[in-house]
Amino acid sequence: MATWRRALANVHRFVAVASTPTSRTSFSPLSMTHTQSPLTSQYGFLSLYSTTNGGSLEIDLSNEESKRRLFNRLLYRSKQRGFLELDLILGRWVEENIYSMDENGIRALVDVLDLENPDLWKWLIGQEQAPEAVSKNPVFSAVHDKITSNLNSHSAPETRAVPGRQWVRGWDDIKKGPGSPVAGNQ
Repeated sequence: MATWRRALANVHRFVAVASTPTSRTSFSPLSMTHTQSPLTSQYGFLSLYSTTNGGSLEIDLSNEESKRRLFNRLLYRSKQRGFLELDLILGRWVEENIYSMDENGIRALVDVLDLENPDLWKWLIGQEQAPEAVSKNPVFSAVHDKITSNLNSHSAPETRAVPGRQWVRGWDDIKKGPGSPVAGNQ
């Protein structure tokens, strides 16, 4: 019965969006322009826990109950992304820092949580250069700085990928004979 209710609610939401004069909505997280339609979005109108469905996150820090609900929601979003490395890194960072954040910090955190997992991971570990709008985000820079300091204290720079190139070195790094790859699993 609950499945039918959810399906009907989603159909109702879709019909309401499709019946508006323009069925495309625009929003701008981190000053990046992104246009989406409910049909082309990966989650679109189905997700109640994302701010990418055209709505914005309501931040109400006026009472303890709304603050607790908001913090729990953001903790869940940071720990359950479906990308294990990001679940561990973002979840731990948010758990340590969310209670000391003000409204602007929470908005910056929501902007980071709305980014796609593969892109966010490449930007955080330095495999690719993050766009300027993302680099200026205070939450992104704090998480990036923490990852960089952990990498610097626990691994040698030559064991990491050169920025802009994927890491391809592996167990077969040494050339073993004629015709074998020079490095990595090529």
